[in-house]
Amino acid sequence: MNGTPVTSEPQLGSTPVETVIARHTAARLVWVGPILIAIFGLLGGWDGAIGATIGVVVVGANFLIAGVMLSMALKISLSMYHAAALFGFFLRLGLLVAAMLLIVQFFEIDRVAFGISAVLAYLVSLILESVAVARGRERDLDWTS
Repeated sequence: MNGTPVTSEPQLGSTPVETVIARHTAARLVWVGPILIAIFGLLGGWDGAIGATIGVVVVGANFLIAGVMLSMALKISLSMYHAAALFGFFLRLGLLVAAMLLIVQFFEIDRVAFGISAVLAYLVSLILESVAVARGRERDLDWTS
């Protein structure tokens, strides 16, 4: 033996996988967002377009917060990661709802466009990212290289 310790744990890359997935999912909003903004702009005018824009931005921030939260929790322990995944979802959902309520309280925007665009942006981005990971298109993830 050459004195180098042998570990059975996999060596992770410099960027945590959770953060990479969160960035990819948020980046998908670049494609989803303009479509939603255009649709609600046509249906509701400027108020609809502004409401849809804010809804997409809130969802993007939610994805990025999720990635950072899970990455930080994994550095602490696997149990903390599991807790962050479970309780973090409810925390982020609460923050999302609170942000939406605060925004509509202080700004006159189209609430329907805001809410529907947030839900659609969330679901479509998750579906697109899931399909990309399942098909192996995400080459910069540790487990796919």
